Amino acid sequence: MKILRGLPVALCLFLSTVNVRAAEKTSEKKEAPAAATIAKAYEGMEFRNIGPFRGGRVTAVAGVRGQPLVYYFGGTGGGVWKTVDGGSNWTSMSDKDFKTGSVGAIGVAESDPNVIYAGMGEAPIRGNVSHGDGVYKSTDGGKTWKNVGLKNTCQIARVRVHPKNPDLVYVAALGHVWGSNPERGIFRSKDGGRSWDKVLSVSDKTGASDLCMDPSNPRILYAAFWQVYRKPWTLESGGPEGGIWRSGDGGDTWKKLSGGLPDGTVGNIGVAVSPARSERVWAIVESKDKGGVYRSDDGGEKWTKVNSENKLRQRAWYYTRIYADTKNPESLYVLNTGFFRSNDGGKTYNPIRVPHGDNHDLWIDPDDPERMIESNDGGSNVSFNGGRTWSSIMNQPTAQFYRVTTDDRFPYWVYGAQQDNSTVAIASRGRGRGIDTNDWYPVGGGESGWIAPKPKNPEIVFAGSYGGNISRYDHRTGQTRNVVVWPQLAIGRGAKDLKYRFQWNAPIVFSPHDPNTLYHAAQVLLQSRDEGQSWQEISPDLTRNDKSKQGKSGGPITHDDTGVEVYDTIFTVEESPLEAGVIWVGTDDGLVQLTRDGGKNWQNVTPKGIPEWIRINSLDVSPSDKGTCYVAATMYQFDDFRPYLYKTADYGKTWTKIVNGIPENAFTRVIREDPSRRGLLYAGTELGLFVSFDDGASWQAFQQNLPVVPITDMTVKDKDLVVATQGRSFWILDDLTPLHDYRDGIAGEKVHVFKPRPAYRFPGFGFGGDEEGGGGPVGKNPPNGVLLNYYLKEKPAEKEVLIVEFLEGDRVLRSFTSEKKTREGDDMAGAAGGAGGGAGDEEG
Repeated sequence: MKILRGLPVALCLFLSTVNVRAAEKTSEKKEAPAAATIAKAYEGMEFRNIGPFRGGRVTAVAGVRGQPLVYYFGGTGGGVWKTVDGGSNWTSMSDKDFKTGSVGAIGVAESDPNVIYAGMGEAPIRGNVSHGDGVYKSTDGGKTWKNVGLKNTCQIARVRVHPKNPDLVYVAALGHVWGSNPERGIFRSKDGGRSWDKVLSVSDKTGASDLCMDPSNPRILYAAFWQVYRKPWTLESGGPEGGIWRSGDGGDTWKKLSGGLPDGTVGNIGVAVSPARSERVWAIVESKDKGGVYRSDDGGEKWTKVNSENKLRQRAWYYTRIYADTKNPESLYVLNTGFFRSNDGGKTYNPIRVPHGDNHDLWIDPDDPERMIESNDGGSNVSFNGGRTWSSIMNQPTAQFYRVTTDDRFPYWVYGAQQDNSTVAIASRGRGRGIDTNDWYPVGGGESGWIAPKPKNPEIVFAGSYGGNISRYDHRTGQTRNVVVWPQLAIGRGAKDLKYRFQWNAPIVFSPHDPNTLYHAAQVLLQSRDEGQSWQEISPDLTRNDKSKQGKSGGPITHDDTGVEVYDTIFTVEESPLEAGVIWVGTDDGLVQLTRDGGKNWQNVTPKGIPEWIRINSLDVSPSDKGTCYVAATMYQFDDFRPYLYKTADYGKTWTKIVNGIPENAFTRVIREDPSRRGLLYAGTELGLFVSFDDGASWQAFQQNLPVVPITDMTVKDKDLVVATQGRSFWILDDLTPLHDYRDGIAGEKVHVFKPRPAYRFPGFGFGGDEEGGGGPVGKNPPNGVLLNYYLKEKPAEKEVLIVEFLEGDRVLRSFTSEKKTREGDDMAGAAGGAGGGAGDEEG
């Protein structure tokens, strides 16, 4: 059973006067195939990536020795990408084979560059960090991949491949972010990943943060270890178990190094050996009193601190990377918020301008140190002149978005806040070859906040950022005005000392009943009726208000009070679309609260049996039933990756857990009910998309062509499903009507043509750019014309099958078949069937 799509451009004609007649010229029956999954049955339905094509966080890069135009990067949600033209174009290489999307390290075998290893799970462990599932290996330059083990390492900091033997590979595993686990340390495989040995381990709470190999003697290895853990309310970096170890026999034995290095409590450490002078080793060390850049000139026996500038060590848990020039022993690089180079043996550093800040990884060509690839929170960029100029980061659709919403325009626009970048308003379709840079713009706010375009006037947009900052943006004038609830500086202070505890991702949402009522959430729910000029509290503290979880984040070395770990906050808010004043609230400390009178009275309706400190990540109040609400919650910050979805039909008096069919490791971020079909639900998880036709009683994967990427939010707009991802920008599934019409009885029909939804005449190409580079770095437009969905019970014996005719009265206007035909000079040629093997061009 398959649903395919035909996409004829010319059928933008007057559909009110056109009838559709499904043809049944199928060949004789064959044995019907076994019942297919919904994803297989509907395989013609495909998502399109609308962009923006602006890079997101990248913490892993690699180049290829001897191939100056070939490079790889690993996104923190977007998988592995490859360029063969020096960064002008990038192609996703891992979508077919990877089961998780976050890449922590890449190693390319110098002796056979077709052999590539990808270690999954980024090591700069932000609060929204995504876990990995071990190591993937490719033997054909990234075309195909196979998982080769270490699946429970979760976060991998480095992969190093022996320069002469592609089967000898080392992995530095940081391990679980949120709990102790034994899969930490240095792992070695001598057989290309078929088996692994843990050759160095410190403890279940201390993992490997860096690993380097002496190019002149690859038996010599240096490994850095980091004692670290996170909780939702804090990050603790450092302890007595950290340090640097050296092996001189390929990892069989190891020695902990001291000789001038900081002792006692140390934090994150980066280490590098000079290819130009093998006895010279560099380290950058997080330490309370002795932190800085250290140099050894005798292979690590004795160390001297050569620099202690804070610009190289700020936010040490997030950076702490050091790299040696491949030809000059006096030259090295340190990555932090800036990108720095020293030419005097590490004593002084000068900045190098890069396309984006927050720098994480660097690869330098062993033969030509002017050639390099560098990565940061804005993507990955290539240089051929030592960093004087760089390739663009505006060709990588790897943005991380926290939330998504849409406006009332036609066509509608999509809104979200990009991690470490601006907010974005982007058109759902463009007027040219695709959705280009002219089709999106920032709308105030910052990298982390919710966005709320004003109903009936989307030129006015309210957008948030961390610390409770919120702005009013007027697109007509370009004016941005701060409408913060209360003037306070959250950075550097504990949450308990703040008047309002605003989460990094604090909710901002308009009432669906009153376009002048705006909600904003801290530990209390706030309301404005005058566009943020004034705010009123309409609730008490709705959280657990546990003061022990509201201190300063960080320690025992570095405090990092940037507003990320503000805890005991309202995390999500939604007012019922059916009843004004019925407002549901979910907190990051595990409570669901409800008011049915606009905030005068509140009731704790938290599901019984739900984990105590679970984050209520999203709510969805049913558009079909007044008493029904759905909850998506996450426990990954307690090292629990299981899905948690709940449903109530009686205003929270009773709840049902609805996770049947979702894998145990796919924790759930969002749930939405389709407004056009009651009980049709969509669930966004860490590992992809799921759909339910029975109100959550059972779920099926519905990934289609979506990459494996964390889905952070979704919304249904004009019968489209709009998806926000953490690493692959925005995607849209156009026309949900086949899902609305799904029923078991279709399987008994030989041919079924679904009624097309209304179509509109638009400028712009229906098959614009896409992430594979065919149309350049632009988002993909929907197809022009009528989107026609049809179903064939069985594969016809005949090569060509008449699928549908469009009629005006009895006169046939156009006929569409299963074969795609091309006529020279006909713009319609090539359009039909382009979204998944649908109908071909017209006959006659």
